[in-house]
Amino acid sequence: MAFAQLGLNPFVVKAVEASGYTQPTAVQAQAVPATLEGTDLLVSSQTGSGKTAAFMLPCLHRLTEPSKLPGRGPRVLVLVPTRELAQQVTKAADTYGKFLKRLRTVAVVGGAPFHVQAKLLSQPVDVVVATPGRLIDHIERGRIDFSRLETLILDEADRMLDMGFIDDIEAIVARTPATRQTLLFSATLEGVVGRLASRVTKNARRIEIETAPELKAKIAQRIHFADDFLHKSRLLDHLLRDVDLSQAVVFTSTKKSADDLAVQLRGEGFAAEALHGDMSQRDRNRTLQGLRQGRTRVLVATDVAARGIDVPGISHVINFDLPRQAEDYVHRIGRTGRAGREGIAISLAAHFEKRQIRDIERYTAQSIRVGVIPGLEPKARPARPEGFGDKRRANAPRPAGGYGKPETGRGRRAGHEKKPGGFRAGSRPAAGTRRS
Repeated sequence: MAFAQLGLNPFVVKAVEASGYTQPTAVQAQAVPATLEGTDLLVSSQTGSGKTAAFMLPCLHRLTEPSKLPGRGPRVLVLVPTRELAQQVTKAADTYGKFLKRLRTVAVVGGAPFHVQAKLLSQPVDVVVATPGRLIDHIERGRIDFSRLETLILDEADRMLDMGFIDDIEAIVARTPATRQTLLFSATLEGVVGRLASRVTKNARRIEIETAPELKAKIAQRIHFADDFLHKSRLLDHLLRDVDLSQAVVFTSTKKSADDLAVQLRGEGFAAEALHGDMSQRDRNRTLQGLRQGRTRVLVATDVAARGIDVPGISHVINFDLPRQAEDYVHRIGRTGRAGREGIAISLAAHFEKRQIRDIERYTAQSIRVGVIPGLEPKARPARPEGFGDKRRANAPRPAGGYGKPETGRGRRAGHEKKPGGFRAGSRPAAGTRRS
């Protein structure tokens, strides 16, 4: 099937084909016609499936016709969990809408100047892509008008709920016209996501896209066991010197460890930069630009900051720290193997983290191969491994970044990250995160 067969405006099809795409993905083939019909949608689709185009293309198609209602407010509103994903969606709108006349797209995210966004919103705008917290700030100040809104998209709804945005989302939805079309995209449609969907959609059609085995197979995955922090650092150094590695994203569990590990890697001669939620929007943009232009070979990032990164040159993803949730593992490794390319995902794990590995394997329905590097083989499993958070860690070498607080999502004020108190190894994490 070609994009022209989906019923899209020729100018939209022209832009898609100019971007190098010839055939729609599974989610696009189902979601685009359904959106054009005007029905609400609940779509379950994994990262890398082409879901951004699945909702943006039909929205742009509608924008080829003038609005039937007066006003300056947006006709399309896309809510996303992070600034990086907002930038990706905004770029997609501009790319696929480049042949449309006078298309105006505005990103409304925390970390960027509020007054600049307010000025942009005071002018006629077609598409607004926003993080919930910052958008609420503009709504409360009367800076945005939804009277002519036609389509509301909740992208990565499960992640927004994980980050504590449920109240903000419902407050935003309450300000939109009841006549709107609502499209909800999420990795899962069950539980709290399903309950939200029942409140914000009407007679929604459900589309569930299974992850095809061939899509999984294009990312080669393996695990290396490490005895301690020093061993893990030596493994990372070896992996980053692979001649087949073009660019890599290295994931850590805390912002401080991301900073410290980036400094350590630069000291070892790598072109490395950190990316996390405490950075200003200007610094984040500069870091991502360096990655896209190839100046940065290694990006050391946290989960929240890396959401939405789409750089085709990323050949490797390395989990220096395992993710706390199996779902985050899927999002992490989805940074490689983009646009049909092959990718490599490598996790560095302590011996006592085997349960987390089993959780990941169950979630992905895949077995992950254990790799061994000659000369860097792990020792026999210690009774109480040092340097990985046991009670004797005070006597062990302190890892880069120490044992900082895990990065979590952002609260509503200006889109900044919330900072829970964290928890010591061996204790239970808090059941929820207090909103700031």
